[in-house]
Amino acid sequence: MSAGNDACHSITPDNARHVPVMLAEVMDLLKPQAGRRYLDGTLGLGGHSSEIMRLTQGNALLCGLDRDPQALKRAEETLRPFLDSCRLFLCEYADFAAKLDSLGWDSVDGALLDIGVSSLQIDVAGRGFSFHEDAPLDMRMDMGGFSHEGRPAWTASAWHLVNEAPVQELARIIDAYGEDPMAGRIAKAIQRARESSPIETTGQLAGIVCGAYPPKWRKTARNHPATRTFQAIRMAVNDELGQLEKFLGSILSRLAPGGRLVIITFHSLEDRIVKQAFRLWSTECLCPPGLPVCTCGHKAEARLLTRKPILPSEAELFANSRAGSAKLRAIEKITPQQGRRL
Repeated sequence: MSAGNDACHSITPDNARHVPVMLAEVMDLLKPQAGRRYLDGTLGLGGHSSEIMRLTQGNALLCGLDRDPQALKRAEETLRPFLDSCRLFLCEYADFAAKLDSLGWDSVDGALLDIGVSSLQIDVAGRGFSFHEDAPLDMRMDMGGFSHEGRPAWTASAWHLVNEAPVQELARIIDAYGEDPMAGRIAKAIQRARESSPIETTGQLAGIVCGAYPPKWRKTARNHPATRTFQAIRMAVNDELGQLEKFLGSILSRLAPGGRLVIITFHSLEDRIVKQAFRLWSTECLCPPGLPVCTCGHKAEARLLTRKPILPSEAELFANSRAGSAKLRAIEKITPQQGRRL
């Protein structure tokens, strides 16, 4: 939002075709080889997976997952030249192990996650992920195809969360997932609005959030004031952090020795979770500093391939502004005798 303009307005989204984020960097770390097995837990439109298959001349085996049926259909079209070697499933990536079991795969030689909302989800107005066009509040990546058992009823969709979540929970979600300093004001503004009638559309919600911001903040904001709130609601509805934590709890045991795991995140909380897991897996001893001998017995199970996250190049950011917050991290599974190298 430009300085000096007190009005709240939408920002025209990119209209460029889908381009996989940091494609060359991902392939350089994953190092796909013919005859090996690969897991893509977030197929999206199939860009990363199609490159795996292209580099291996279609001679790798791919298990591809996505919980969005529209994305899965598009990925199938992208991977059509290689479908004989691909097995695609409508599945949350946290439940990958069951799909590997169904294929008889005890391990994979490489795994990839590209976490976050896809271009397809953002650009289809009816999905309710964006405030660029007025649309019904939804934001479900799975389009309602999976059970929310064990989670509060108000996480069923963005409509339910906005209209039914306790105001304290709304404030917590916007603060924790959106990192918005106006979280409390925004939550109270939503509460006041829904007392009159339900908040039905993305445009209504964006206007309410915008109005909760002090005029001075609106004048100087770099992005639309609703950006962080929409991100927070999407993450809560889709249990994005829970999915990531569940996946990380199982994936290392399913990587073959020498197998590599590559993860792209777009949010600081996601990146922190990945960073902490990778650090734990790659650390030889967890004892407090100063102990004369190790008493924890912890052994490194992985080798860090990225000491610091890899960020998109300036050229990529110029071509695809949506890659702006992406961070790429990777590890390689090691055998116990390799632990001393770390």
